[in-house]
Amino acid sequence: MKQGEILIVDDNLDLLKSLQRMLKFDFEKIMTASDPKKIPSILSDNNIDLVLLDMNFTEGDQSGSDGLYWLQRIKKIDNNMSVVLITAYGDIEVAVKAIQKGASDFITKPWEPPKLIATLQNVIELSKTKKEVKQLKQVTESVKQEIDNRLDPVIGNSEAIAQVLDLVKKVAKTDTNILILGENGTGKELIAREIHQNSERKNQIFLSVDLNTINQNLFESELFGHVKGAFTDAKEDKIGRIETASGGTLFLDEIGNLPLSLQAKLLTVIQNREFTPVGASKPVKFDVRLLCATNKDLDRMIAEQLFRKDLFFRINTIEIKVPPLRNRKDDVLTIAEYFLNRYAYRYNKPNLKFNKQAVDSMLNYNWPGNIRELKHIIERVSILSESNIIGNTDLFPVKTKSESDDLFTLNLNSLEKLAIEKALEKSKGNISKASKLLDISRTSLYSKMAKHGI
Repeated sequence: MKQGEILIVDDNLDLLKSLQRMLKFDFEKIMTASDPKKIPSILSDNNIDLVLLDMNFTEGDQSGSDGLYWLQRIKKIDNNMSVVLITAYGDIEVAVKAIQKGASDFITKPWEPPKLIATLQNVIELSKTKKEVKQLKQVTESVKQEIDNRLDPVIGNSEAIAQVLDLVKKVAKTDTNILILGENGTGKELIAREIHQNSERKNQIFLSVDLNTINQNLFESELFGHVKGAFTDAKEDKIGRIETASGGTLFLDEIGNLPLSLQAKLLTVIQNREFTPVGASKPVKFDVRLLCATNKDLDRMIAEQLFRKDLFFRINTIEIKVPPLRNRKDDVLTIAEYFLNRYAYRYNKPNLKFNKQAVDSMLNYNWPGNIRELKHIIERVSILSESNIIGNTDLFPVKTKSESDDLFTLNLNSLEKLAIEKALEKSKGNISKASKLLDISRTSLYSKMAKHGI
């Protein structure tokens, strides 16, 4: 099976024609150039896998300096580009020097056609394998992180959640873009995973990206990747999140928090189904199922010119609204029992049960923090409970008069500081988690921490 696109650069026109005739039967595409100055534009406009490059272009100069110069230019354009040099037998020392500077291999004139073809095929295959290994490593790391942060299943039989799951089944088999809306803590990511698990891509990676936790200055690097030397801290090539998710599902959470300037870049990538890593010149095509989520009112944001209308329509072919827990009262006890069983097992308290007062309290409570709040409360009581029976005051401790008075005498500045301290305490110092709890960006959190001297 033919694979690989090759660019041959040599000032000998007869040699170019000969190589093109010989190689066209074993490779997908053969391009030629007699002038090395055309190399940058050809690499920019085509998906070249390998450059077969002559060592000498200046008449009378057999030093190989031309080849070394263009080798370095090619590597600056695309550090991953495979380059095989054409050299005379007497220039082996120069060819070895070129290998040290990044060339993949060299061939000497005159060459044997079978050996030349085998060399080029081996270089292309090796380059492909290296890229696959690097991508597999990042996929493995992503999967490990997913395992370490296992999410819960979608729980409940209420009419509200049944309607959502029915819509999920209808759209999952398609590859259409879906926007998932809902308040914080309602389980938007669980719905995204449910879509993935019922799709044709279920055996491929599901990659979740919280846009709220990505530094704006590193947005392109994180999503699109970068090449070595693209910026100060780019010590090596990095595959971006989009390429890592290729073949699977990419879930962009908190898309409503994306600044307008970055929205434009994301829109271009989604429209063209390709991106260019930072510092690279060649675009990379990708194939992912795109799911997005937000707790923001995007219609209002569009009206206020805070969110691009064209991006909204691009990500919102189908819209799924996840109901808040207060509209799923029939599911509260089922969800609570699920978490109680989980944490009873985790903390070795197998006989934990709710009493009637606790059940009534949970059913009457409005759950402003939704399922996330319920989960945290159940974990807390599972850890702190000294009895097997969990009561109303275990779930919702009554504040003393002094605690309540202290709270209401605090000014806004003090309340903000207190909220930040509580969020940091709850997230054990994890800035990303704390910013999510506070519903602000990492940048804003850092700013407010500095303001309050935290």
